Amino acid sequence: MKSIETRKSELETRRAQLSERMAQVESELESHEEKDWDDAAIEHESDEVLEDLGQSAQSEIRAIDAALARIEAGEYGYCVTCGERIDEARLDLLPATPFCRAHAPGAKAPRQ
Repeated sequence: MKSIETRKSELETRRAQLSERMAQVESELESHEEKDWDDAAIEHESDEVLEDLGQSAQSEIRAIDAALARIEAGEYGYCVTCGERIDEARLDLLPATPFCRAHAPGAKAPRQ
């Protein structure tokens, strides 16, 4: 079982990595110089991929920031829906998750 401090450190490290990735994406997007029609089309496709990567990184940063806020509030590791403890294996896989397996988006409802 990882300590809260270890989880916090891992989340902060991941956040720093994502921030660096976003800076690289932004730099790459700003560095493109359109030369001719074919090159412009290729750069446009590359820009779309880079923008998707940037949006994905922003989304993950928001989730990490929310997880860090839950750590500060003493609520990290507990499902925001039901209040039950989130399984350690789930936190290992998705350290910023605010949901237990039962309340995760896309989780199947229990059979009745």
